[in-house]
Amino acid sequence: MNKKINKVAVLGSGIMGSRIACHFANIGVEVLLLDIAPKELNAEEQAKGLALSHPAVKNRIVNAALQTAVKTNPSPIYSQSVLQKITTGNFDDDMPKIANYDWIIEVVVENLDIKKKVFEQVEQFRKPGTLITSNTSGIPIHLMAEGRSDDFKANFCGTHFFNPPRYLRLLEIIPTPYTKPELVDFLLHYGDKFLGKTTVLCKDTPAFIANRVGVYSIMALLHLVEKMGLTVEEVDKFTGPALGRPKSATFRTTDVVGLDTMIKVAKGLYDNCPDDKAHDLFQLPAYVKKMEENNWLGDKTKQGFYKKTKNAEGKTEILALDLKTLEYRPQEKVKSATLDLTKSIENVKDRMKVFAAGKDKAGELFRASFFGLFEYVSDRIPEISDELYRIDDAMRAGFGWDLGPFEVWDAVGVAEAIEGMKKYGHQPATWVGEMLEAGHTSFYKVENGIKKYYDIPSKSYQEIPGTADFIILDNLRANKVLWKNAGASIIDLGDGILNVEFHSKMNTIGGDTLSAINKAIDMAEKDYRGVVIGNDGANFSAGANVGMIFMMAVEQEWEELNMAIRMFQNTSMRIRYSSIPVVVAPHNLTLGGGCEFSLHADFVQLNAETYMGLVEFGVGVIPGGGGTKEFALRASDEYHADQIVQNTLKDRFLTIGMAKVSTSAVEAAELGYLQKGKYAISMNRSRLIADAKAKAIELADAGYTKPVQRKDIKVLGKQGLGIVYAGANSMYAGHYISEHDKKISEKLGWVMCGGDLSSPTEVSEQYLLDLEREAFLSLCSERKTLERIQSIVTKGKPLRN
Repeated sequence: MNKKINKVAVLGSGIMGSRIACHFANIGVEVLLLDIAPKELNAEEQAKGLALSHPAVKNRIVNAALQTAVKTNPSPIYSQSVLQKITTGNFDDDMPKIANYDWIIEVVVENLDIKKKVFEQVEQFRKPGTLITSNTSGIPIHLMAEGRSDDFKANFCGTHFFNPPRYLRLLEIIPTPYTKPELVDFLLHYGDKFLGKTTVLCKDTPAFIANRVGVYSIMALLHLVEKMGLTVEEVDKFTGPALGRPKSATFRTTDVVGLDTMIKVAKGLYDNCPDDKAHDLFQLPAYVKKMEENNWLGDKTKQGFYKKTKNAEGKTEILALDLKTLEYRPQEKVKSATLDLTKSIENVKDRMKVFAAGKDKAGELFRASFFGLFEYVSDRIPEISDELYRIDDAMRAGFGWDLGPFEVWDAVGVAEAIEGMKKYGHQPATWVGEMLEAGHTSFYKVENGIKKYYDIPSKSYQEIPGTADFIILDNLRANKVLWKNAGASIIDLGDGILNVEFHSKMNTIGGDTLSAINKAIDMAEKDYRGVVIGNDGANFSAGANVGMIFMMAVEQEWEELNMAIRMFQNTSMRIRYSSIPVVVAPHNLTLGGGCEFSLHADFVQLNAETYMGLVEFGVGVIPGGGGTKEFALRASDEYHADQIVQNTLKDRFLTIGMAKVSTSAVEAAELGYLQKGKYAISMNRSRLIADAKAKAIELADAGYTKPVQRKDIKVLGKQGLGIVYAGANSMYAGHYISEHDKKISEKLGWVMCGGDLSSPTEVSEQYLLDLEREAFLSLCSERKTLERIQSIVTKGKPLRN
């Protein structure tokens, strides 16, 4: 379908509408955000003598909603600059403008009659062929299309974003019988590539896919909690990160989303799914009914399953709700042998068998909840989806699960789980037994690096549509790993490109990681065409292994530490000055050394959600892997005769000195971590490695040649040092920084200014690297630095002697 989306009109500026508008602005689309005009003046407007017809009054609702959205944390926008893409207005005056927009998204209140009235107004102004969708989470899509023109129906479907739209990756696409098939294909592709979403095709059934399965899972759990006598803390501990779920787990998530939201969906499913075998589970347990009556709905009402309060000493304390007495009490620590067994298991799939075999409450809850979930999802095919992978996709992207239900089932063992299900009164759908009888023992399998799913109608394994555009490293480890050590692996991506994947804790950087990068570059310079540094972990890298630095400093092994820092610097320089292109592919946390690798890459292909920064100041040192040198180099390149060079130095200095971390890839560029023309943003995290590989090939095909090390870096010497020292003294005198912070600032300035040079001078990269390493080592010998590092390494606990 040859359609381009340059302008989007969002109708309705509530919590979802305003945030959907922000996300479209994030990707550079021009947005028109409209809402109703007020029916009466507020006190402030009356005092100003304004009339209802005044533009400020007519746009009060939409402007207030947008301002509220932008102030929320986490922010719905990549940068303040994206707000220039959003124009606000009201239905009365501005609806005719939608004639010039490519996509119209309705996000008004969940009331069919109101939605139909909006669509009547839309049809007066929209041009034929314009895409029109609804963001409803529960109203049948086909009902909204009734009474509309044939062109409207053909270009209309549901597009259900999950809240918050910037961060939750799920976008459910729900066509009606009238929707053009090519429009559905377009939305599935557009949502994936440009909005960064996992797009899931849904049937027009109650709550679609994610909420149907997710709310079932929550409701089943709420009933189990009552039956098993579990506490709020136990449930959140058992259903959190150890299980591959968000840290907020079950009850904390419900507080954040709002208990009323969950209740609304549950009641809708109870009313609209009378034939569902789990129908009775959608009724509210007594304690939830009481919470609803008490208006204990979570964060929005200041209390829910948890309540934030002040203790006798005035310190903030978070209390937990006792589900038996419905009184708040201090939280209790949760102990579990099953959870203890999972701590040493990195791969979440491998933890599932441990949970399934657990002999304590955690194991019992896992079996009781998941065996019911397995039955439920197998029964939902083909009701809500014809393909099982869509259910897993929806749960991972919409609810933040690391593994979807069928993936968990595979991890436990399909046949083994069925035996367990029988003991709990559950049995899977008939097609699961037929699958096993045919000799197929899992719902998924990987062949030649391609993940395939079991297709029920054909009784065979099929490639998951669209995944050919992705490179999933997990699928390549079986036979594409060329070299590995304890901290990293080198994987053959094909087409002459190697990938260095970190697999240390938090992907921290140590000797193993550095060795792997150098080994990959050695291999590529000899027999391949390029290198990608990227991984499928939760974060790209949390930075250098500070524990290693701490131990060397405590033992005063200065020569070893000097060698370690030199190796780090040399690796950064090797990334830049190899004879093959090196592309770094950051995502999420990209701190310290991870940022320094990005600074030295030939190209940075980063995910939109990249939080990049040089944060070494917080540890009590300066960037020592080439980061300080690189910022001095970039400041030099930005000096111009017609500007005050000290201002450029100041900006670069403060970015490091304040340990600024970007809140997005866009802000990473604004902070100077990325260079124009040397980076690109992959909206969809799943495409990141493939996009980075494509860039490495492009650079190689263009005749990549080894760059020459710089010897023309202008540093300001005493001229710059005076500014740095004066600023640090002023901050210290004003009690804004400590004496140690002042010392770190002076060390940073010393390196960035090239030392105590009498006048501005051109120096080499190696000159600055030597100054950087010397400053880093000297700071490591400071007691205050060791105390800071110790606090991080031991999480605030003093080390034993």
